[in-house]
Amino acid sequence: MGDLLDTLRQIVGPAHLRTAGDLGAWEIDWRKRFHGRALAVAQPSTTKEVAELVRTCAAAGVSIVPQGGHTGLVGGGTPDASGQQVVLSLQRMNAVRALDTANLTLTVEAGCILQTVQQTAADAGLLFPLSLAAEGSCTIGGNLATNAGGTQVLRYGNARDLCLGLEVVTAQGAVWHGLSGLRKDNTGYDLKHLFIGSEGTLGVITAATLKLFPQPAATLTAWAAVPSLEAAVRLLGLAHQHLGASLTGFEVMGQVALDLVQRHMPQLRVPFVGAPGTPYGVLLENADSESETHARSRFEALLEAALATGCIQDAVVAESLPQAQQLWHVRESIPLAQAQEGLNIKHDIALPVSRIPAFCTETDALLAREIPGVRLVNFGHLGDGNLHYNVQAPVGSDPAAFLQAHEAGVNARVYDAVARHGGSFSAEHGVGALKVQELAHYKAPEALAMMRAVKHALDPLGTMNPGRVLGDPTGVAHAPQ
Repeated sequence: MGDLLDTLRQIVGPAHLRTAGDLGAWEIDWRKRFHGRALAVAQPSTTKEVAELVRTCAAAGVSIVPQGGHTGLVGGGTPDASGQQVVLSLQRMNAVRALDTANLTLTVEAGCILQTVQQTAADAGLLFPLSLAAEGSCTIGGNLATNAGGTQVLRYGNARDLCLGLEVVTAQGAVWHGLSGLRKDNTGYDLKHLFIGSEGTLGVITAATLKLFPQPAATLTAWAAVPSLEAAVRLLGLAHQHLGASLTGFEVMGQVALDLVQRHMPQLRVPFVGAPGTPYGVLLENADSESETHARSRFEALLEAALATGCIQDAVVAESLPQAQQLWHVRESIPLAQAQEGLNIKHDIALPVSRIPAFCTETDALLAREIPGVRLVNFGHLGDGNLHYNVQAPVGSDPAAFLQAHEAGVNARVYDAVARHGGSFSAEHGVGALKVQELAHYKAPEALAMMRAVKHALDPLGTMNPGRVLGDPTGVAHAPQ
C-alpha cells in the first residue's frame, strides 16, 4: 500500500493525506456506535483531485468512503474495521461557485456547510429552506447524498426537491458536469436523482446547483397543546385549509420528550409542560408572502377554529423572533436531552399522516405490555409523516443493558408495525450500515433487484462505499464495531 499512499499524497498534498495520529473524527460516527479504521483520510480541494484520487484507488482495488460533515446517524460515512478503506473527506471543497439571483439558483461545492448556504442566500435577500439540527456542521454534499429532510419538508420538500443539478465524480474517476440551473430539461433519464440519496455508493457528489426562494414577508410561530394525536392530525388539516402553502412547519412532540427537555435543560421554558389533558405539543410555523398583518390574521383564525373544534386546548404565539427561536430551541433540544438521559433505541420512520394515530396506539400498547415501564419518546415532523419514535429504558434501569437486551426485538416490532400501516423504516436518515438488514427484509425483491442492477452498472468493481445501503454482494452487512 506504500506506493498507493505515495500517489495519494502527490494528488492532495502531503498535509492533506492523514495516515497516522488520531483519526477518530473520521473513523467514529456521530452517535459513536460505529468505530472503523481507515487506511488513510484524503482531503482533496478540487474536483480534479477527487477524480484522480478515485481513479487511483479504483486501479488499486481500494474502496472509498465519501464523507461530508460526518453528522449522519446510520453509519453511512464511517469506514469499516479492515484498515483498507480510504476516507474521502470533502470538507476542504467548500467554495460558493455562483449565485444567480435572476434564476434563483446557488451553485456550491459539496463541502459547503449548510448554514453557509443558508446565509449566502439570506445575504442576497433570498431563502434556501433546508433546515435541520446539524446545519452548523453538516455539508450540502452529505445532505444530498442522504436526501436530508428537516423541518420545512412540508412546504419545500427534501434535499432532492431543492437540487437542480450536480457535479459528480463517477466510480471510474470520470467527471459528470451536470450543474444545470434548468427547471425543465426533458432529455432522457434525470441522472442527478440516481446520486441523491445513494449515500456515496454510486459516485462522489462534488458540487450542486440549488434552488432558492424569495424570503417570506413575515414568519409566525405558535405552540399548541393538543389532547391526542388524532387531534394533532385534525389540526394539521385545519392548518392546510387556513394557511395553504404558507404552512412551513408542523412538528409534534410527546409529553415524555418534553419532560426530558425540562429535566435536563431547566433553563428552557417548555410551554404547557405538565398541563393536564395535553399529552402532545405541536409547533407550527407560518411563512406568509404578503405581510405580518395578513399572516397574523390567518394564524389567529386558524387557532380560533382549532379551539372551537377541540383540536387544541391552548396555544401561544411568539411575539418576536427571539421568542420563536426559543420555541424551536425546545423542539431541537429533544435529541440532546434524550442522549443525556442515556442510550436509547432510535427510529426514523415515515407513515401516511392519516395512519399515525393508529400506528402509535397499537405500537405503544404492544411495547408497554412487553417492557413494563418503557418510555416512548415520540416526536417529529408530523406535517410530512416523519416520526422519531424512540424507545427509552424504564426509569432507574441501565440504558446500556436495556439497549443490548431489547434493541433487536423492539426494532422488529416497530418496523413490522410500520410496514403494516404502509410506512417506511427510514424517512430521512438513510440506510447506511445500520439498516442494511432492514432494507433486505422490507424492500420488495423487485426494487432490490433494480437497485443492485444500478449499483453494478455504475460501480462494477464495488469500490464506492461498500457494505452500505445494499450491503456486501455476499449479503453480509457491516455491523457496529
